[in-house]
Parts: sequence; C-alpha cells; structure tokens
Amino acid sequence: MLSNTSRTLEYIRGQGWVADKVERYNPYAGKYGVRQDMFGFGDIIAMGEGHIWAIQSCGQDFYSHHKKITENELVAPNVELWLKNGGYLLLISWAKHKIKRGGKAMRWRPKIRQYYLENGEIKWKEKA
Repeated sequence: MLSNTSRTLEYIRGQGWVADKVERYNPYAGKYGVRQDMFGFGDIIAMGEGHIWAIQSCGQDFYSHHKKITENELVAPNVELWLKNGGYLLLISWAKHKIKRGGKAMRWRPKIRQYYLENGEIKWKEKA
C-alpha cells in the first residue's frame, strides 16, 4: 500500500516534474519521534512548469492541513515568505472515490489546492 507522500511523488513525476521527499523523521522530538516538514509545510520539493514547488501531501484530513498552512502562527509566516520569494505551494490530498455511481470499484483521486499571495494575504484556488 502506498503512502500519501509516495502516491503524490508518483503523480507529480507522472506530470514530468522532478521531485524528492524533504519531510524527515526526528526520533528525538516528542515521546515517539515526530515527522517534520520542510519549513513546517513541505513534504515534497518539485521542479516543474518553470517553477519550484513545495508540496504538502495528506490523506482525507485536507482541511486540517489547509488550516495549518493558512492559520498556524508558526507555519503561515513561513508559507508567506516562501510565496513572497517566488516559491509555489500545493496541497494534495488523496481519497478513494467510486469509478462509477452504484459500482464497487474504487480509484484514488487527488484534491489539489494551489496557494498564492494577494495583497499580502495567503489565498488559494483549486487546481485541476
């Protein structure tokens, strides 16, 4: 079974982008260790479409990750700085959806949101 990060890497590499994982495991943080994202919001760094992208990858907990990116007092300033300096940011979540209404067959599909700055505020749009 693929992790959400592995699924995202496979997906964006399939788009022709060059990508690698930047999230790391810190065994000394917390009681059982902690996964730490690059700058608090990046699991993957990618180059594609003439830009450099930070990508946050998750499962069905899309809105908690969105809230972290836009509202967390430690993470949001880093997101703002990343975007201000020309970086791009995507949040990609994965969920299984039925291929055909009434059918049983399921397929993993991404939900993709792109973040940008507008008048100094973090904004977003859904990406196809």
